Amino acid sequence: METGSGTAAGGPAAGGTGRAGPSGDPVWTALPPGLLVMRRLLLVAWSAGLALVAGVTLGVLVGPAWALFALVPLSVLPWGWPLLGRNWRSWRYAERADDLLISRGVLWHEQTVVPYGRMQLVEVTSGPLERRFGLAGVQLHTAAAATDARIPGLNPAEAERLRDRLTELGEARSAGL
Repeated sequence: METGSGTAAGGPAAGGTGRAGPSGDPVWTALPPGLLVMRRLLLVAWSAGLALVAGVTLGVLVGPAWALFALVPLSVLPWGWPLLGRNWRSWRYAERADDLLISRGVLWHEQTVVPYGRMQLVEVTSGPLERRFGLAGVQLHTAAAATDARIPGLNPAEAERLRDRLTELGEARSAGL
């Protein structure tokens, strides 16, 4: 499993086909580390903000001694920090000849297979916080309403390359249906 950042050796950004490795297994591409940085900063910001609000509220309404309970939200940090890292490492995707594989999950591992011919729309989305961190996500829409085919936290250039490639392959595959 690719646990680092960037593209696995031989992947599309490395000049390979991105379809299969030497043993026939798919070549997985990991998410860039910017997504992990953004999520960890959000964890720290929300924990600190909640602790500040709780401390001021308890200190004013109940008494200064009760303001120590405001440290409880900060106890999430040592627990959440490594969990965010494990979740980030679990996300990966692979482009194969006929479909796109998306794998994610730590406790409940989920792998989504999206055939190129079933894709109806491929969107690149980037909210204000994602843009600040130089990230974008790819959302795949298929005829199946239950399909959760998305890849978060990509570099914008990679997201656009993936969108263009998936759109091109989707048009080519759906023409034969």
